[in-house]
Amino acid sequence: MVNRMINENGQMQVIDYFESDRQEHWLSQIEKSDWNAGKYLYELLRKKELKKLVGEDAKVLMLTDGDELVSFCTYAEKDDIQPTTLKPWMGFVYTFPAYRGHRYFGKLFQEVEKLAKENNVRDVYISTNHTGLYEKYGCEFYRMINDMHGEPSRVYVKHFG
Repeated sequence: MVNRMINENGQMQVIDYFESDRQEHWLSQIEKSDWNAGKYLYELLRKKELKKLVGEDAKVLMLTDGDELVSFCTYAEKDDIQPTTLKPWMGFVYTFPAYRGHRYFGKLFQEVEKLAKENNVRDVYISTNHTGLYEKYGCEFYRMINDMHGEPSRVYVKHFG
């Protein structure tokens, strides 16, 4: 269990993987995810294929606690619901087990809100199989849509406007 929940500056930080000068370190942290989609994100980043899949302006937002990765997500034009006119998407949402239950993911959500407002985006979409998680952050169920593999997915929307 992680006891130290804040870094030496007294707070966690949100950074973008693509803007980091320590990509190898953060990539190794993402690889430690015990979630299949986290492993898939790791492979996409390692092979430099993420932006081809979800859009050239994609961001991988990471909540960090010093050198530890607390939580991560993508903010991109596309996610696993393709093709669609809905955009942008928050995807690959993951919090490491030692940090769960503290709503740290909310810090990433605040960053997504900031980015959405900077880009005059009113709605951000999330594709998931979870029920009850995103509602805690003010998301509303939008509808069921099949993902790229033909599997039904719950799509949520977060209104920022």
